[in-house]
Amino acid sequence: MIRQIIKIDEEKCTGCGLCVNACHEGAIGMVDGKAKLLRDDYCDGLGNCLPACPTGAITFEEREAMEYNEQAVKEAMENKMQMNKQGEKLPCGCPGSNSKVIKRENSSCSADHSQREVASRLSQWPVQIKLVPINASYFNGANLLIAADCAAFAYGNFHEEFIKNRITLIGCPKLDDVDYTEKLTEIIKNNDIKSLTIVRMEVPCCGGIETAAKNALQNSGKFIPWQVKIISTDGRILDV
Repeated sequence: MIRQIIKIDEEKCTGCGLCVNACHEGAIGMVDGKAKLLRDDYCDGLGNCLPACPTGAITFEEREAMEYNEQAVKEAMENKMQMNKQGEKLPCGCPGSNSKVIKRENSSCSADHSQREVASRLSQWPVQIKLVPINASYFNGANLLIAADCAAFAYGNFHEEFIKNRITLIGCPKLDDVDYTEKLTEIIKNNDIKSLTIVRMEVPCCGGIETAAKNALQNSGKFIPWQVKIISTDGRILDV
Protein backbone atom coordinates (compact mmCIF):
# COMPACT_ATOMS: atom_id res chain seq x y z
CA MET A 1 0.00 0.00 0.00
CA ILE A 2 1.06 3.63 -0.54
CA ARG A 3 1.28 5.51 2.74
CA GLN A 4 3.22 8.13 4.68
CA ILE A 5 6.35 6.81 6.34
CA ILE A 6 9.62 8.26 7.63
CA LYS A 7 12.78 8.62 5.55
CA ILE A 8 16.26 8.90 7.08
CA ASP A 9 19.04 10.76 5.27
CA GLU A 10 22.26 8.87 6.13
CA GLU A 11 24.48 11.81 5.16
CA LYS A 12 22.78 14.07 7.70
CA CYS A 13 22.58 11.38 10.41
CA THR A 14 25.30 11.78 13.06
CA GLY A 15 24.44 8.56 14.89
CA CYS A 16 23.32 10.29 18.09
CA GLY A 17 20.51 7.75 18.56
CA LEU A 18 17.94 10.24 19.87
CA CYS A 19 15.43 9.11 17.25
CA VAL A 20 15.71 5.52 18.50
CA ASN A 21 14.57 6.58 21.95
CA ALA A 22 11.87 8.83 20.53
CA CYS A 23 10.33 6.02 18.45
CA HIS A 24 7.83 4.38 20.80
CA GLU A 25 7.19 1.57 18.31
CA GLY A 26 10.80 0.40 17.98
CA ALA A 27 10.85 0.95 14.22
CA ILE A 28 14.26 2.66 14.24
CA GLY A 29 17.59 1.10 15.19
CA MET A 30 21.29 1.81 14.78
CA VAL A 31 23.17 -0.01 12.00
CA ASP A 32 26.88 0.73 11.47
CA GLY A 33 26.56 3.94 13.46
CA LYS A 34 23.61 5.30 11.48
CA ALA A 35 19.87 5.37 12.22
CA LYS A 36 17.88 2.96 10.07
CA LEU A 37 14.18 2.25 9.62
CA LEU A 38 14.26 -1.43 10.55
CA ARG A 39 10.67 -2.39 9.79
CA ASP A 40 8.06 -0.55 7.75
CA ASP A 41 5.22 -2.24 9.64
CA TYR A 42 6.50 -0.84 12.95
CA CYS A 43 6.36 2.78 11.70
CA ASP A 44 2.99 4.43 12.33
CA GLY A 45 3.88 7.40 10.13
CA LEU A 46 3.13 9.95 12.87
CA GLY A 47 6.72 11.15 13.12
CA ASN A 48 7.42 11.33 16.86
CA CYS A 49 11.06 10.87 15.91
CA LEU A 50 11.23 14.00 13.72
CA PRO A 51 11.58 16.64 16.46
CA ALA A 52 14.14 14.48 18.30
CA CYS A 53 16.61 14.61 15.40
CA PRO A 54 19.04 17.53 15.88
CA THR A 55 20.23 17.52 12.25
CA GLY A 56 16.93 17.25 10.38
CA ALA A 57 17.90 13.88 8.93
CA ILE A 58 14.36 12.49 9.26
CA THR A 59 11.53 13.53 6.96
CA PHE A 60 8.28 12.06 5.65
CA GLU A 61 7.78 10.41 2.28
CA GLU A 62 4.91 8.72 0.46
CA ARG A 63 5.87 5.28 -0.84
CA GLU A 64 4.93 1.64 -1.05
CA ALA A 65 5.19 0.24 2.47
CA MET A 66 3.72 -2.48 4.63
CA GLU A 67 0.68 -1.46 6.67
CA TYR A 68 1.37 -0.41 10.26
CA ASN A 69 0.99 -3.51 12.47
CA GLU A 70 -0.09 -2.36 15.91
CA GLN A 71 -0.30 -5.90 17.29
CA ALA A 72 3.24 -6.75 16.19
CA VAL A 73 4.52 -3.55 17.79
CA LYS A 74 2.72 -4.37 21.04
CA GLU A 75 4.23 -7.86 21.16
CA ALA A 76 7.71 -6.51 20.42
CA MET A 77 7.41 -3.93 23.21
CA GLU A 78 6.26 -6.59 25.66
CA ASN A 79 9.26 -8.73 24.76
CA LYS A 80 11.53 -5.73 25.17
CA MET A 81 10.10 -4.99 28.61
CA GLN A 82 10.61 -8.60 29.65
CA MET A 83 14.25 -8.45 28.54
CA ASN A 84 14.68 -5.25 30.53
CA LYS A 85 13.33 -6.91 33.68
CA GLN A 86 15.83 -9.73 33.21
CA GLY A 87 18.68 -7.26 33.08
CA GLU A 88 19.70 -7.88 29.50
CA LYS A 89 20.99 -5.17 27.21
CA LEU A 90 18.41 -3.58 24.95
CA PRO A 91 19.01 -2.25 21.45
CA CYS A 92 19.53 1.49 21.59
CA GLY A 93 21.00 4.33 19.64
CA CYS A 94 24.10 4.87 21.74
CA PRO A 95 25.88 2.27 23.90
CA GLY A 96 26.10 4.89 26.64
CA SER A 97 22.31 5.14 26.87
CA ASN A 98 21.72 1.49 27.80
CA SER A 99 19.32 1.42 30.73
CA LYS A 100 20.70 -0.11 33.93
CA VAL A 101 20.42 -0.14 37.71
CA ILE A 102 23.49 0.86 39.72
CA LYS A 103 23.99 -0.90 43.05
CA ARG A 104 25.89 1.01 45.69
CA GLU A 105 27.79 -0.20 48.74
CA ASN A 106 26.75 1.34 52.06
CA SER A 107 30.25 2.47 52.94
CA SER A 108 31.32 5.93 51.79
CA CYS A 109 34.98 5.58 52.78
CA SER A 110 37.91 4.47 50.70
CA ALA A 111 40.25 1.70 51.76
CA ASP A 112 42.73 4.39 52.77
CA HIS A 113 40.98 5.95 55.78
CA SER A 114 43.32 8.93 55.68
CA GLN A 115 41.25 10.20 52.75
CA ARG A 116 37.47 10.26 52.82
CA GLU A 117 35.70 9.48 49.55
CA VAL A 118 32.16 10.75 49.12
CA ALA A 119 29.96 8.04 47.60
CA SER A 120 27.77 8.69 44.58
CA ARG A 121 24.05 8.20 45.24
CA LEU A 122 23.06 7.79 41.60
CA SER A 123 21.06 4.57 41.28
CA GLN A 124 20.29 4.34 37.54
CA TRP A 125 21.48 5.21 34.04
CA PRO A 126 20.86 7.14 31.81
CA VAL A 127 19.84 10.35 33.56
CA GLN A 128 19.16 12.72 30.66
CA ILE A 129 15.42 13.23 30.13
CA LYS A 130 15.93 12.94 26.37
CA LEU A 131 17.63 9.54 26.68
CA VAL A 132 15.85 7.71 29.50
CA PRO A 133 13.43 4.93 28.41
CA ILE A 134 9.81 5.73 29.26
CA ASN A 135 9.11 2.27 30.68
CA ALA A 136 12.42 1.58 32.45
CA SER A 137 11.91 -0.91 35.27
CA TYR A 138 13.47 1.40 37.87
CA PHE A 139 10.52 3.82 37.55
CA ASN A 140 8.16 1.38 39.28
CA GLY A 141 7.69 2.52 42.87
CA ALA A 142 10.17 5.36 42.36
CA ASN A 143 10.51 8.67 44.11
CA LEU A 144 11.29 10.77 41.06
CA LEU A 145 13.75 13.67 40.95
CA ILE A 146 13.55 16.03 37.96
CA ALA A 147 16.45 18.46 38.14
CA ALA A 148 18.17 21.17 36.15
CA ASP A 149 21.61 19.83 35.33
CA CYS A 150 23.39 22.90 36.77
CA ALA A 151 21.86 22.29 40.21
CA ALA A 152 24.18 19.40 41.03
CA PHE A 153 27.20 21.62 40.41
CA ALA A 154 25.87 24.59 42.36
CA TYR A 155 24.65 22.73 45.45
CA GLY A 156 27.42 20.85 47.24
CA ASN A 157 25.29 18.27 49.03
CA PHE A 158 23.17 17.41 46.00
CA HIS A 159 23.80 13.66 46.05
CA GLU A 160 22.95 13.16 49.70
CA GLU A 161 20.02 15.56 49.86
CA PHE A 162 18.35 15.00 46.49
CA ILE A 163 19.70 12.03 44.49
CA LYS A 164 19.79 9.55 47.39
CA ASN A 165 16.80 7.15 47.28
CA ARG A 166 15.43 8.80 44.15
CA ILE A 167 15.45 8.09 40.43
CA THR A 168 17.12 11.06 38.79
CA LEU A 169 16.25 12.82 35.53
CA ILE A 170 18.14 15.92 34.43
CA GLY A 171 17.89 18.42 31.61
CA CYS A 172 18.44 22.02 30.57
CA PRO A 173 15.40 23.60 28.89
CA LYS A 174 17.54 26.37 27.44
CA LEU A 175 20.27 24.28 25.84
CA ASP A 176 18.13 21.27 24.88
CA ASP A 177 15.61 23.60 23.20
CA VAL A 178 12.82 21.06 23.68
CA ASP A 179 9.63 20.82 25.72
CA TYR A 180 10.02 17.91 28.16
CA THR A 181 6.30 17.86 28.99
CA GLU A 182 5.23 15.06 26.66
CA LYS A 183 7.93 12.60 27.70
CA LEU A 184 7.60 13.36 31.41
CA THR A 185 3.84 12.91 31.11
CA GLU A 186 4.35 9.44 29.64
CA ILE A 187 6.82 8.50 32.38
CA ILE A 188 4.46 9.57 35.17
CA LYS A 189 1.36 8.15 33.49
CA ASN A 190 2.82 4.73 32.67
CA ASN A 191 4.73 4.04 35.88
CA ASP A 192 4.02 3.79 39.60
CA ILE A 193 5.69 7.04 40.67
CA LYS A 194 5.41 7.63 44.43
CA SER A 195 6.57 11.24 44.67
CA LEU A 196 8.03 14.04 42.57
CA THR A 197 10.79 16.45 43.54
CA ILE A 198 11.71 19.28 41.16
CA VAL A 199 15.06 21.02 41.64
CA ARG A 200 15.87 24.06 39.52
CA MET A 201 18.23 27.01 39.54
CA GLU A 202 17.06 30.50 40.40
CA VAL A 203 17.77 31.81 36.87
CA PRO A 204 14.61 32.54 34.83
CA CYS A 205 15.41 30.18 31.94
CA CYS A 206 15.44 27.28 34.40
CA GLY A 207 11.73 27.78 35.01
CA GLY A 208 11.09 25.69 31.89
CA ILE A 209 11.97 22.46 33.64
CA GLU A 210 9.65 23.28 36.55
CA THR A 211 6.81 24.14 34.18
CA ALA A 212 7.30 20.96 32.17
CA ALA A 213 7.30 18.78 35.30
CA LYS A 214 4.17 20.44 36.71
CA ASN A 215 2.35 20.20 33.38
CA ALA A 216 3.35 16.56 33.05
CA LEU A 217 1.98 15.77 36.49
CA GLN A 218 -1.28 17.54 35.66
CA ASN A 219 -1.56 15.86 32.25
CA SER A 220 -0.96 12.43 33.76
CA GLY A 221 -4.18 12.70 35.77
CA LYS A 222 -2.41 11.35 38.86
CA PHE A 223 -2.29 12.82 42.36
CA ILE A 224 1.30 12.47 43.53
CA PRO A 225 3.05 14.38 46.35
CA TRP A 226 5.39 16.94 44.84
CA GLN A 227 7.74 19.73 45.87
CA VAL A 228 9.95 22.33 44.22
CA LYS A 229 13.40 23.34 45.46
CA ILE A 230 15.24 26.36 44.03
CA ILE A 231 19.02 26.60 44.19
CA SER A 232 20.79 29.95 44.08
CA THR A 233 23.81 30.47 41.84
CA ASP A 234 26.00 30.62 44.94
CA GLY A 235 24.79 27.23 46.13
CA ARG A 236 22.00 27.88 48.64
CA ILE A 237 18.49 26.47 48.84
CA LEU A 238 16.12 29.42 48.56
CA ASP A 239 12.87 29.73 50.48
CA VAL A 240 9.84 29.76 48.15
